[in-house]
Amino acid sequence: MNLREQLVDTALEWQRRFGVAPAITSTLSEYDAALLVGCTEAEYSEFMKDRTAVSRGSEFVFEGKRYQVKANRPSGKTRSKVTLVGKGNNYEWDNLIWMHYTTNYQFLEAWIWGVEAYKDAFDEVMRLSPEHMRRGRPL
Repeated sequence: MNLREQLVDTALEWQRRFGVAPAITSTLSEYDAALLVGCTEAEYSEFMKDRTAVSRGSEFVFEGKRYQVKANRPSGKTRSKVTLVGKGNNYEWDNLIWMHYTTNYQFLEAWIWGVEAYKDAFDEVMRLSPEHMRRGRPL
């Protein structure tokens, strides 16, 4: 079992016991997004070693491009459908990737936006939904 699977199994067991899963969605989505754009696990690991949880702007850099990542995972409880997507507001990135997961942290879909196209489409939009994000380029 790899480290990602161990983390997911632990989070799901925590949810079974205590009702709410630990906040691992952003950690998983950043890792998964890096692999989706072609970054190897070794490259991602090396880049992340000097980062902190509050690093501003982008989550990772690969081949000279800065990536911001947003993600959603429904809890599985009644009415937990994903309807709101976090907005990338600071524009200190080159590409934004939105990741959508199942309740078991299985990847469903990912969409990528360049910063200018994203800003043009959503700068004035107050509430983003999955439908907004699906106007981007699928990964």
